Amino acid sequence: MSTEIKTLLTDIEHLEKNFDEYIQAFHKNSESVIQNIRNTWKMIKIEQDEVTKHEQTINNQNSEITKLKITLEDLTKKVENLKSINEELMSKNTELNSTNERLSNEFTAPSMELEEILSKLKTLNQKITNLENENNDLEQKKLNNENQESKLRTLYTEDKMEELDQKLHILRRNNFFTSFLIENSDVEIPEVDIIATIMSQGSCDLDELKKLLDVPPIMAVRTIKQLAVKGIIKLDEDTNIVTL
Repeated sequence: MSTEIKTLLTDIEHLEKNFDEYIQAFHKNSESVIQNIRNTWKMIKIEQDEVTKHEQTINNQNSEITKLKITLEDLTKKVENLKSINEELMSKNTELNSTNERLSNEFTAPSMELEEILSKLKTLNQKITNLENENNDLEQKKLNNENQESKLRTLYTEDKMEELDQKLHILRRNNFFTSFLIENSDVEIPEVDIIATIMSQGSCDLDELKKLLDVPPIMAVRTIKQLAVKGIIKLDEDTNIVTL
């Protein structure tokens, strides 16, 4: 019975030693992962800021296109109205020409009235020409804006996101062992939980963060302050706000 106890104690000592070595290696690798996560988050934030700027540019272009469409619709209506008026005047002009030809054989042609109508017709034709030119300019501007929007979407969505995916792939490949330990270990890692929670919310109140973690509050506060001392996260002592 005594031999069995000694054997059991020896096994326990070996187990504790192996477990301590595993924990030390795990924490060493977890610090590297935390730093890589922080760097990756900064890169993602920079890319998100760039995407936000270009999305704002696209939104501005869309707003400009919408305004141009409204202006184009108004001008189109005006052109249609002027064309309708022009058709009426042309019809009247034809009618007057016919009347003039008929009256010219009987009486003196109403030249003054005809000249006035022709003058109005010329003015209207000029207005129609000007409006059609404006319409063509607006169509060209609309096309240019749409082309610019397409280029922006292609440049800052496909290329940038592909570059970010490549960087994330390299990061995962270079830290495969640590990532495997994090995903498959049953040991709680408050540091990773803290950083993941802050990344998901952007910033977090210290008391609220303690409630979200599956560790005792005292351990959570100690871990948060250790991460803050290392410069991995930022803790505002006045407001208790935690950020990356």
